[in-house]
Amino acid sequence: MSKINVLVLPSDRTGVGKFRSVEPHTFLQQQYPDDFHIDIDYEPKINDEKYWKKYQIVHFHRVIGSNYGSSHLLIKKLREWGIVTIADLDDYWQPGVEHPAYELIKKNNLDFHIKNNLKAADYVTTTTKLFADEISKINKNVFVLPNAINPDEPQFKAKTEPSDRLRFGWLGGSSHLHDLKLIEGTTNTLSSLKDKYQMYVCGFDTRGSVTEINRETGEQKQRPIKPEETVWKKYEEIFTDNYRFIDDEHKNYLMKFESGDFYRDDVFYHRVWTQPISSYAKNYSKFDVSLAPIKDHMFNRMKSQLKVIEAGFYKKALIASNIGPYTIDLKHSLDKGNFTDGNALLVDKSRNRSDWAKYMKKLINNPSWVEDLGERLYETVNGTYDLKSVTKNRAEFYKSLVK
Repeated sequence: MSKINVLVLPSDRTGVGKFRSVEPHTFLQQQYPDDFHIDIDYEPKINDEKYWKKYQIVHFHRVIGSNYGSSHLLIKKLREWGIVTIADLDDYWQPGVEHPAYELIKKNNLDFHIKNNLKAADYVTTTTKLFADEISKINKNVFVLPNAINPDEPQFKAKTEPSDRLRFGWLGGSSHLHDLKLIEGTTNTLSSLKDKYQMYVCGFDTRGSVTEINRETGEQKQRPIKPEETVWKKYEEIFTDNYRFIDDEHKNYLMKFESGDFYRDDVFYHRVWTQPISSYAKNYSKFDVSLAPIKDHMFNRMKSQLKVIEAGFYKKALIASNIGPYTIDLKHSLDKGNFTDGNALLVDKSRNRSDWAKYMKKLINNPSWVEDLGERLYETVNGTYDLKSVTKNRAEFYKSLVK
């Protein structure tokens, strides 16, 4: 049997491109070299018929090329040529009004175009059964290929140094302000335990721009964003109770917004600057307990459980919102105040004001349970969300499409 030629069209060169396009297919060719030939192209030759006809499968994330409006027409053309098209989607097509990309998406009708692409494609792959059930309302041919990691990748093997304090960490991007507001006030509630734990915010970034509008003329001008204007400073205010939990020396250092960490390791709060996609996961080695608060709305319910997977392979304890992706693999580990056989601590929506601090306090006072939770979470993800296991399912799926 000749090799199946697969063309992969990533949507970007960063996070989603790594997890949904590049790494899964690079691994596919490495694991099954006799069965597949993979080409990855960021700039496909849209109007070149010969270019497309070299392939039996075209895999794209959200859109083919950069023109959302005409992508579905090309997908239909590929079908006429006998080429199987697979649309991949990892995020719900319509974020809420709180999301930074909401206005851009609505202004350009991107949600409408993404749904058109899903409808036109032969098959759709996505991250969870929850999202697959929603996508099936548009296209019945949905296959779940979850996000996965390669645990042998160096960034997932960094060593966690011991500490006398329990370290809580959050790692993410710039669209989570309203999620992190769920834990606002937590540090104040735990003020009596301040010397027993530390907080880490990972991914800090001051890059970007802001648009200023002249109210009289309507003229718009862009300028570089000031560090104190970034959402990351707002994150910091949440984790430090508006800097009340750090001393003046440390605050003065933070307000300089210089890359690097404070030279004292005994401070309550640590700012960890953004890392490239090839090394960001090393930040899990800096803390003991991962925090994963998400607000309850459609966009978040359709997200993947990547934070569960990453924390699990790092054997970190996890406190998460009892919502959407975190209900798939996680089992609550407290019953009437006593630890049970679960693998995480889950905060119900109705208990956001109290249980984040309550569960953090429980772990601060019972540090041995942190290690137990981390081991149980590792047992949950290992053999299921490693890249080798998911790639086996991908190979079988692709082979079934090409007779």
